[in-house]
Parts: sequence; C-alpha cells; structure tokens
Amino acid sequence: MPYLSYFLFIYLLFMNLFGFVLMGSDKKRARKHQWRIPEKTLFLTSLLGGSAGTLAGMHFFRHKTRHWYFAFGMPAILALHIGLAVWIRYFL
Repeated sequence: MPYLSYFLFIYLLFMNLFGFVLMGSDKKRARKHQWRIPEKTLFLTSLLGGSAGTLAGMHFFRHKTRHWYFAFGMPAILALHIGLAVWIRYFL
C-alpha cells in the first residue's frame, strides 16, 4: 500500500508540472502566432490531476484568464480534486 501513495504522488507531481508547462507553451505559441494547444487538451490535463499546475500556469503566464470557462472551470476542477481527496482520506 505505501507504493500506491508514492506512485500517486509522482503521478500528480508530473501532471501538475505538465499542466504548468502546457500553459506556458501555449502562451508562447500565441505570442508567435503559431499552432496552439487545443483547449480540450488543457482541460483534460487538468481533469487528469494537473489542476493545480494548470491554474498556477494560468496566473503565472497570464494566459486564458479572461475566458470565463477557464476562470471558473479550472478552480472548479481543483475544488473537485480537493473534495475528492478529502472524501477518500476520511471516508474510505
């Protein structure tokens, strides 16, 4: 069982770092008028555990902060993840 928590920690660390880097990369591509990362990919990364990193990247790079679905969606996904973690911790 301890290996599961190490795996989960590494997985979440990777996904959050990946979400942060994706936001920075998309911002850089937007400035250069290059091919962009699809918004579905950004949301999927967030849903798969990278919500904190994606949200941090949004604010750090000042990217997608004016889009209402990002401004409300990313914090909502993070709140969902926190709620799920609390539920797992105390009720399972």
